[in-house]
Amino acid sequence: IVSFIALIPARTASTRLPDKPLADIAGKPMVVRTAERAALSGASRLYIATDDLRVQAAADAHGLTALMTRGDHPTGTDRLAEAVDQLGLPDEAIVVNVQGDEPLIEPELIDAVAAKLQAHPEADIATCACPLADAEALFNPNVVKLVCAVDGRALYFSRAPIPWARDALAAGERVLADGLPAWHHIGLYAYRVSFLRRFPTLPQGVLERFESLEQLRAMEHGHHIVVHRASSPPAAGVDTPADLERVRLIYSKQI
Repeated sequence: IVSFIALIPARTASTRLPDKPLADIAGKPMVVRTAERAALSGASRLYIATDDLRVQAAADAHGLTALMTRGDHPTGTDRLAEAVDQLGLPDEAIVVNVQGDEPLIEPELIDAVAAKLQAHPEADIATCACPLADAEALFNPNVVKLVCAVDGRALYFSRAPIPWARDALAAGERVLADGLPAWHHIGLYAYRVSFLRRFPTLPQGVLERFESLEQLRAMEHGHHIVVHRASSPPAAGVDTPADLERVRLIYSKQI
């Protein structure tokens, strides 16, 4: 059995969907719905890490524990670093970062990413990926691609189409070559606490800056990321008002 703690960073300053964690989904705030899904995983404990008293109040109202963290964290990972210090977690502990806008997240995926990290003591981070859907996804810069080594370690993440299928793409058509070992990155992470404590001290990487992908900072500084490869894509998170309506509809049918 894998021992891990689930942490849900929740900030309300989203540009596309202000106050996103507090958005109502069938009578409960989105961050509470996400926490309820995460609570179905094998996590031994679960905390919401926020900088907004309204999120803390929502957590309290639904029997959840929220940690108040600083408001000036540049990334959710920095927020988690403060949270693990507040909790006094040992360096060897495993924490799974569940984004607060994932009210449909599969508990099994949370368990799988934690198990992947535990099975790879040489790695500091585990994440997830699924097969690319089609050529449109391969060429879409909003779909992050990754390539892996034989042992499952991530070699690189990019918004570009990687790997480049030279022969299949020689004619200039946008196609997904048969058997192309390209994977669609899923933004769920498990961390060793020792890495989370180190992360805020790492200078931003050059590759990270150009690709605008935070996980590249860890790789540029020599930290290994292992990848759990899921057979199918997970339910999408909530980024836009349209996403929110879609999730509300799904929940309304379940109640």
